[in-house]
Amino acid sequence: MSVYSRDVFQRGFGTFPLRGDILANAVRDALEIGYRAFDTAQWYGNEAELGAVLAESTVPRDELLITTKVHPENMDAEHFLPSVERSLRDLDLEVIDVLLLHWPPGDGPVEPSLELLQEAHRLGYARHVGVSNYTTAMMRTAQSVMDIPIVVNQVEFHPLINQEKLLAASAETGIPLASYCSIARGEIFKYPCLAEIGQRHGKTPAQVALRWILQKGVTMNTMSTRVENMRANFDIMDFELPPEDMRQIDSLTAANYRISNADVVPYAPTWD
Repeated sequence: MSVYSRDVFQRGFGTFPLRGDILANAVRDALEIGYRAFDTAQWYGNEAELGAVLAESTVPRDELLITTKVHPENMDAEHFLPSVERSLRDLDLEVIDVLLLHWPPGDGPVEPSLELLQEAHRLGYARHVGVSNYTTAMMRTAQSVMDIPIVVNQVEFHPLINQEKLLAASAETGIPLASYCSIARGEIFKYPCLAEIGQRHGKTPAQVALRWILQKGVTMNTMSTRVENMRANFDIMDFELPPEDMRQIDSLTAANYRISNADVVPYAPTWD
């Protein structure tokens, strides 16, 4: 059974770039709304702040799914395990639910960092492990070299980018996908068809885009500091897009609007 099999874990709350009181208030609101999956990373610099807010919550630990990601600069034998130990301390956890490699080494070999990830699992630092920003070739390599399941490849996924190759690789390798930049940082609102579809279902364009992601078989992460948006992002389980709506949204992927490229992140590989 997938670690994301519970509906509540299919809708995660992302914490980038939140810090301080803004982060604390947003996480408290998210918990009240019903979010139980929270996503952070060493790179975000907010693991300790997230850990403190979750520790003060009355929500039982076994009802939460905490994901963090190892910074690319820590993916060597000297720094990897100490960095994960620091994440455990900062998050105030005995074990990380899902530990990811945040970025691959550009187009370089992925095997060394995968072995370190596997070692963290062997030591009991993480219940589950996964990757992020992996290409189809990297997914196949990871599936072939790892002795334990890779529970997720977290990637940019929204209606304005065609990720059919990654979806095919997911089906082939058994590595599920999860989304970030799920509404393309607001770019989706420039496309009237999402509003038109939303009107037919009594939903917002963002809710339509997020429902499309889930119906693609992809779990998702969203972030907002506005309670009404956080609640809307969460309330997408009470409707279903029919095939004609899905096909209409599929056509938007021709925009090929990618946010995470080499101009933004130096570790970005050559995308499929």
